[in-house]
Amino acid sequence: MDAVSALLMDTMIAGAILAGILAILIWVRNKTEKVSILRLFVQFAILALIFAGLVIGPFTAVQFQPLGTAPRDIAVGKNILGVPFPDGMPLPVLACYYSSGRTVTCPIWQMQAYIFPFWTTGKGWDYYYSTPGIERLAIVFGLVIIMALILGRFFCGWICPFGLYMDLMIRLRKVFKKPHLTLSDRTNSLLSQSRYVIIAAFLIISVVLGAQAIFGTQVVPQTQTDGYVTNYFNAPFCLVCPMRPLCVLAESALGLMNWSYVISHTTGLLAEAGYYITSINVIVLVLVSALALAFRRFWCRICPLGGLTALFSTFNPFNRVALTRLTKDEEKCTKCGVCKRVCPTQVTEVYDKKGGNVTVSKCMLCFRCVEMCPYKDTLKVKVAGKTVFKSRNWLEPSESD
Repeated sequence: MDAVSALLMDTMIAGAILAGILAILIWVRNKTEKVSILRLFVQFAILALIFAGLVIGPFTAVQFQPLGTAPRDIAVGKNILGVPFPDGMPLPVLACYYSSGRTVTCPIWQMQAYIFPFWTTGKGWDYYYSTPGIERLAIVFGLVIIMALILGRFFCGWICPFGLYMDLMIRLRKVFKKPHLTLSDRTNSLLSQSRYVIIAAFLIISVVLGAQAIFGTQVVPQTQTDGYVTNYFNAPFCLVCPMRPLCVLAESALGLMNWSYVISHTTGLLAEAGYYITSINVIVLVLVSALALAFRRFWCRICPLGGLTALFSTFNPFNRVALTRLTKDEEKCTKCGVCKRVCPTQVTEVYDKKGGNVTVSKCMLCFRCVEMCPYKDTLKVKVAGKTVFKSRNWLEPSESD
């Protein structure tokens, strides 16, 4: 596909997305469904953009023949303020590095990989790193902090592909008319806190594995270049991340990855260790999928990337300058409890707090509470102090929008 054809395809995709958004805003009249339908549409549109290569090609290009001919290197942001950044711009969503056609990179992979095994300059898996790992890490953390300050966990509620998968699990349960289960507030709070334990764990493990490059002393055997651990157990969180096998399995099923090659590059029972999938992350995917059928957005309650985004947007001092906020008017709230019942991640603070900024780390800014609140202007979503969405009295259908 030449540059003109690619530009035309990009324009058509952008036009279709805008047309879809306008159609939903104009023709969906039910105030309790409009935003939810819009969010689902945006999630699918963003999914296509994150894996845009699968949509726009070039479909016949040979990138890495044994793995397949789907495009594998169209990432944006390969130069950040004059600094070579070959893996592309991090976006705080789970968008697996291994997948074909990606345009952005999961920052959790980068945070691990730039500690181990790519701390120093030199050859990576597919690229040559001309800058040291500490510099690349600074760029990743800097961009994630900036994006978190601008949109907060909006990335989780509206953009993350695995969040879409969680929402589809919710809709699948509804098809069979099965009610969701509810965790106790204490359990839900503990799950939320576990996100930061997971973040700390995978960063500490990465430092231990990368000790030879960082400190000059090898702590774990086979962590040198082409060592067993380097090849099969790098990026420790990715070994358990459910997004990685979901991407690989989905693209293999679509013929975009060579399944026989994926399986051949493993070692141990059930692909115990592998370049692309492991038995551990397949088991985690199955467990998370089952739990997502029972509990709404289960993974989002323990997701370390969601926790990291929340850390830089809802905790001091970041929450003082965060641009996207959910606010509550205490005088208009009647304590009906709707906001607490409809929240996918069981956020209770919107109900419990008296008023003002009620954005908390568990809130993924899906706007469901605002959409369902039956009292006008009680809940508002504000960006840079400007109201972009507010609750409306859907109990009175005749009320003008």
